[in-house]
Amino acid sequence: QVRLVESGGGLVQPGGSLRLSCAASGFSFSLYSMSWYRQAPGKERELVARIPRFGSTSTIYADAVKGRFTISRDNAKNTVYLQMNSLKPEDTAVYYCHREVSNAWGQGTQVTVSS
Repeated sequence: QVRLVESGGGLVQPGGSLRLSCAASGFSFSLYSMSWYRQAPGKERELVARIPRFGSTSTIYADAVKGRFTISRDNAKNTVYLQMNSLKPEDTAVYYCHREVSNAWGQGTQVTVSS
């Protein structure tokens, strides 16, 4: 059974940083590309970043987060990360871990950027 569990969200001031983690289980993690999505109140869920199955090459970022967010993975720990720097109030959202194949989602973790 595919399971994705996010952690690391919280309240942070503008300009601050957070690192989100997504622990995966129930499948051969290294064989799948993984993504982070986010959904702000009243808005559609959107892709934040995607990392291919073979590591950090060919990563994809939303224009809104390029240069501020970094997606990475540790296949030995079955974990994908999202390092978020220079956070802005508009980054406030629930962040979800996602595996495209079979459309598997985690439960989400809330990120709130506010002074």
